[in-house]
Amino acid sequence: MIVHLSAQQKVALIHRLQALADDEIILAHRDSEWTGHAPILEEDIALANIAQDEIGHAIMYLELRSILDGSSPDQLTYFRGPREYTNAQLLELPKGDWAFTMLRQYLYDAYEALYLDEMRNSTYAALAEIANKAVREEKFHLQHTALWVERLGLGTEESHRRMQDALDVQWQYTGQLFMQTPGEQPLIDAGITPDPAKVQTRWEGLVKAHLERCNLNIPDVEQNLYPRSTHGEYLLYLLTEMQSTARQFPDAQIW
Repeated sequence: MIVHLSAQQKVALIHRLQALADDEIILAHRDSEWTGHAPILEEDIALANIAQDEIGHAIMYLELRSILDGSSPDQLTYFRGPREYTNAQLLELPKGDWAFTMLRQYLYDAYEALYLDEMRNSTYAALAEIANKAVREEKFHLQHTALWVERLGLGTEESHRRMQDALDVQWQYTGQLFMQTPGEQPLIDAGITPDPAKVQTRWEGLVKAHLERCNLNIPDVEQNLYPRSTHGEYLLYLLTEMQSTARQFPDAQIW
């Protein structure tokens, strides 16, 4: 196990940790928009719990970053603008209808579950510990959303149409999940972080087979492979809402 990181590895790991945290924060906010509005009460509670789990994962990543560079998780979350966020664009898209939300959550859950599974073997003990804590929750998320994709994909003509429409929009953004963060190759070579290409191979095998079983056709579209620092206008509106209280009361404290 690696105990001490080189200066180069530390900088690269900070980039990766922030990207992992940003994905979780932005998706959790989108999921939270369903609170009180989900199709049934049971799913209202389930999705709120999933959002809470994602925030918990983000906190672990940001706390590890704090150990590395002394940064503040709250400051990073509530006082960075959209140009400083590094989440995948898939996660900032509007919540859409229930089919859109469930498909996006499924695509991301499959990615995260497999990424965490690989990260359990990290040569950096702190990362392996995070992965071992989070992977169990993520597998439950994946099981839940995979069933929703099946239910809607094989349900009525209307539910199938909505799920296919969601897939037609979202598929072009999935490749961005597997892009390396700045300077990451040395981390991969040292076994500190998983190789995204290896995760992508596993993800494609899992996801494509499930979508096919659900009678959903993967669209023939060019992948959006812009850097993670590239965002649409949706992120600006999301952050304006998410950060409004913290920015209005920057000195507030929880007693």
